[in-house]
Amino acid sequence: MVTQMEPRKVRLSITVNPELKELAKVIAEESQTTPSGIISRCLEELAKKRKEDSMIKYYKTMAKEHKEFAKDSVKVIQKIASSWND
Repeated sequence: MVTQMEPRKVRLSITVNPELKELAKVIAEESQTTPSGIISRCLEELAKKRKEDSMIKYYKTMAKEHKEFAKDSVKVIQKIASSWND
């Protein structure tokens, strides 16, 4: 049986306002995790959103390029088709 190992964790030192530190403790207790786990989860969600935003931008750009290509293709096809009647 192959088990997938969890990626090795590294330490990150951050500075936050005291209110945020207390909030992290409260949220961690509610979520049955640690403040470190909460910060890690927030960073993971931000990374996921960043990737999704990048993909959306990419696909919108591709859609625009495909639309322009389709318009240009129609013009070429119409020109070729019109010459068939000559």
